[in-house]
Amino acid sequence: MKRALRKDLAFVADWIAPGSRVLDLGCGDGALLAYLQDEKGCNCYGVEIDPDNVLACMKNGVNVIQQNLEDGLAMFGDESFDTVLQLESLQAVRHTREMLRELRRVGRESIVSFPNFGYWQDRVAIMLGRMPVTKSLPYQWFDTPNLRFSTLLDFADLARAGGFEIRESLAMHEGSITRILPNLFGSLAVFRLRAATPP
Repeated sequence: MKRALRKDLAFVADWIAPGSRVLDLGCGDGALLAYLQDEKGCNCYGVEIDPDNVLACMKNGVNVIQQNLEDGLAMFGDESFDTVLQLESLQAVRHTREMLRELRRVGRESIVSFPNFGYWQDRVAIMLGRMPVTKSLPYQWFDTPNLRFSTLLDFADLARAGGFEIRESLAMHEGSITRILPNLFGSLAVFRLRAATPP
């Protein structure tokens, strides 16, 4: 039986070549990795801290390591994976630059997504004197797991400064690509990265 994926995850899955070695950082319940294993024959591993999600991964047949991403990826060698995913988890990491360095080290390519803080509803909330609470940022300021808030433009600058080449970048809203003013109308940013070729 073919597995169904959320629209944004299905979009990411299309970027991953059949038979790839894939690492998913903050893999949640492992739904994407299970899909990649079953439908594309990928060799997948996940890293997840939440015990309930680790159990869900195991039930989904996904190889998972229970670990805090803040502890780094020392257990993986250089270029161990064709693709490293960090989907909606980078904003919850305290040491963002170090995490990006590790992505570049262990993977030939990286796909990163995060809530776009430049989304128009977030901007309006701030103009009205409130921290935003939206579908993409559903927490109150005092209980959010998100430590970092970025826009598409800010992350692009950080990725380039961190030695990445941006292969593709886009914004999505509720699973559809936002083509007009993406930094304003896209609630989710998605970047496809690889290590920049030295000059």
